[in-house]
Amino acid sequence: MDKKTDNLTEYLHKFFGFDRFKGEQEVVVKNVLAGNDTFVLMPTGGGKSLCYQLPSLMLEGTAIVISPLIALMKNQVDAMRSISTNESIAHFLNSSLTKQQIAQVKADIVEGKTKLLYVAPESLTKEENIEFLKQVKISFYAIDEAHCISEWGHDFRPEYRRIRPIIEEIGRSPIIALTATATPKVQHDIQKNLGILDANVYKSSFFRANLYYEVRPKIDIDRQIIKFIKNNKGKSGIIYCLSRKKVEELAQTLCVNDIKALPYHAGMDSATRSANQDKFLMEEADVIVATIAFGMGIDKPDVRFVIHYDMPKSLEGYYQETGRAGRDGGEGQCIAFYSFKDIQKLEKFMQGKPLSEQEIGRQLLAETVAYAETSMCRSKMLLNYFGEILPEPCGNCDNCRHPQKTFEGKEAILTALKVILTIKEKFKTEHVAKVLAGVADSQVKTYKHHKLPCFGCGEDDGDENFWNAVLRQSLVYGFLQKDIENYGLLKLTEKGHEFLKSPFDIKLVKNHDYENEEDDSDDTTPRGMNGGASDPELFKLLKDLRKKVSKQKGVPPFVIFQDSSLEDMAVQYPITLEELTQIVGVGYGKAQKFGKEFVELIKRYVQEKEIERPQDMVVKSVVSKSGLKVYIIQSIDRQIDLEDICEAKQLEMDELLGEIESIMNSGTKLNLNYYVDRIIDEERQQEVYDYFDHAETESIDEALKALGEDEYSEEELRLMRIMYISEKGH
Repeated sequence: MDKKTDNLTEYLHKFFGFDRFKGEQEVVVKNVLAGNDTFVLMPTGGGKSLCYQLPSLMLEGTAIVISPLIALMKNQVDAMRSISTNESIAHFLNSSLTKQQIAQVKADIVEGKTKLLYVAPESLTKEENIEFLKQVKISFYAIDEAHCISEWGHDFRPEYRRIRPIIEEIGRSPIIALTATATPKVQHDIQKNLGILDANVYKSSFFRANLYYEVRPKIDIDRQIIKFIKNNKGKSGIIYCLSRKKVEELAQTLCVNDIKALPYHAGMDSATRSANQDKFLMEEADVIVATIAFGMGIDKPDVRFVIHYDMPKSLEGYYQETGRAGRDGGEGQCIAFYSFKDIQKLEKFMQGKPLSEQEIGRQLLAETVAYAETSMCRSKMLLNYFGEILPEPCGNCDNCRHPQKTFEGKEAILTALKVILTIKEKFKTEHVAKVLAGVADSQVKTYKHHKLPCFGCGEDDGDENFWNAVLRQSLVYGFLQKDIENYGLLKLTEKGHEFLKSPFDIKLVKNHDYENEEDDSDDTTPRGMNGGASDPELFKLLKDLRKKVSKQKGVPPFVIFQDSSLEDMAVQYPITLEELTQIVGVGYGKAQKFGKEFVELIKRYVQEKEIERPQDMVVKSVVSKSGLKVYIIQSIDRQIDLEDICEAKQLEMDELLGEIESIMNSGTKLNLNYYVDRIIDEERQQEVYDYFDHAETESIDEALKALGEDEYSEEELRLMRIMYISEKGH
């Protein structure tokens, strides 16, 4: 075992094609190999699966992976089989299999061919499976999506709480519990229920710098979403809605607007649901509109945006769903639409449920509201919720990019801390805010807090919303904490007591008031990493080949090779299978299984283009932007159609118009009459000119509203605006 742990990186490269571990992966794998119980808290995209997949391949016996969704199991099994020439290396055991298939799975396990067996908790409880597993050498148990154990988790599954006694019945082996979302309370609940309170705990940072977080007011939402998707043409995205009806309606609306979108929810028949999921994975659809039923089974690394049509019921759910964006480290935009009316609807849905369930639900909703309305750095607030401190603002959320006005908060924090001590640290944020603001509702009166001298001591400073902001920021700054056992009760930390003794100046920000905001969103592209390949032409050819192979094999494209691997190929030009194993994410098994067609394509490409391949694989230089601009100017001077320019330079029309606008804004006059006269008649041109003559702004959105979205397209108005400004401004 020691020898194996000394050469972990060799095993990592041999099986998975990676040269180094990510984050905490290496120490977690070593802990599992040592036979210790393990708790892993790692954000979506952090590489949780490898923490049990690698040790399962190295240890004697079969690892049992308990997973909640059939789709997730199939996805994981396909991925494991893609790295090995042994098709029996991984199996799943669930209700989707026939008796004959189940018999084959069991035979492979008995013969020692299977290193990973995925089971649903329901399958684990079946007597015949328990009896079978008693005879199997089990290397360890992995509990995936372990937050399902906790009532405080966002996806509580009662059957998950039965896992521990079944493990005891089958035979105890080390346990590794893994989750992407767990507050300190949920973590404690998981460890207690599984009987692994003494487990070694590994927490990775929840901060993902490539994710851009934004909350928008829920105004004219369908138009906002369509505009956003069209500005991100060809990119994969997920839109979450809370109701099945809204999923169907929105998917239809998007399709009508020429967006390749499909619905997904639990009310659909399983065949259609699976077909829609596969089309999304196989890149036959760009957008999936879904309820939260969609996602756990998805391991698609190149999802570029996640939109929440409705705010979710908890921040755990929100974080996990947004975590499906940019799993390859590339761009990931996370946009949520917020209206407090939606929160009130969710509270009404809770009525009739047991009181304890209502209490949990309301507390989780309160955290969601706090996140939506805050003007603090969103990443700082999210991380604080999961018990992590982000030292500096992320710089990559709407609040960081467009900061709100700040105010000196020392006195406000002192006032809040004193009130919390006065009411014995036994109340939640909302209650404390009411006492500070002088709101005497029934709960405040029940505890006679309206009779305290401190009642209303902060009403001159602000209302409940103001004090909620102060209290939430005090939590993030570490002056307060929430009691784990009595979730939500505010208590002063040591730092809070120190602040009372020696206060210092500190800047706070006011919360947003989305109910009174107009829609001024500008669809600003976030500064996430874009990770383009060095040779875009080869990269496109490789993607096309990957799509063809994925259809032949019946697996999603990323199972063949991930984008990061194709990008590395487009940099290094491997022309042999041996060279292919040096590409990021490509191990020996994957190279043997899928590599032949790819290296042949690259070899032909290198010969046709007469590309020199230096031994050290130096990255080729990319054509400069200035060269592209010169080409566009010369082409327009020669009156080349814009479609032909797009084809020649592999640009979308939206991208070309952006370049033309940039050229025009830099002072170069362009004459597009030859093209515009062909697609827009003289009368309509004059109408647009008349509009811009009197318009207060150059906004295309405003022009569309004034001139009619049915009459003109965004593309036509952008062209006319270019002509107008070019003629009038030069």
